[in-house]
Amino acid sequence: MRDWMHVADLARTKTLQGGLVARSASGLPFLLHEGMEVAFVPPRHEAPRRSIVKSVREEGDAYVVAFEGVDDIATAQLLSGCRCLVRRADVPEDARATERDSLAGWEVCDVRTGFVGVVSDVVEKPAQTLLEVVLRDVARQDGGHAILIPMVEAFIASIDEEARRIDMTLPEGLLDL
Repeated sequence: MRDWMHVADLARTKTLQGGLVARSASGLPFLLHEGMEVAFVPPRHEAPRRSIVKSVREEGDAYVVAFEGVDDIATAQLLSGCRCLVRRADVPEDARATERDSLAGWEVCDVRTGFVGVVSDVVEKPAQTLLEVVLRDVARQDGGHAILIPMVEAFIASIDEEARRIDMTLPEGLLDL
């Protein structure tokens, strides 16, 4: 999934023809534009999993977006509450840098053991994205050491943007490396 980037959230339906109110993802400018391919997550039964942006209209602090194949309010309602992911290659480099910077300082917690540490950097590798996390060992004079944690869907339990926290289910022994 790291080939894809979360850029917008679909808040609610807006028009009888399937238009949806979209807001940019935390810390990003609004990036959806006509012709852009979008994947909707989480996938919803009976709803399209991907589409192409048909039109975008600014409306106050949000945007009304229409997608190909979403031509009625019933289909739009299925997508309400979904996140819009787009291919990283389709996102300008400055927005990708903003995403990396926006995770610095976030807390990482393991669902079993609790607080793990704080994200100090995001490392992009060809196979996956890694979070550099400074471990919780605050008793050390140097502030603790850092480890790399793969930012993969299998490890992510939840993301709380307001609390700036990533809850993960980390494999046994990963923190001992």
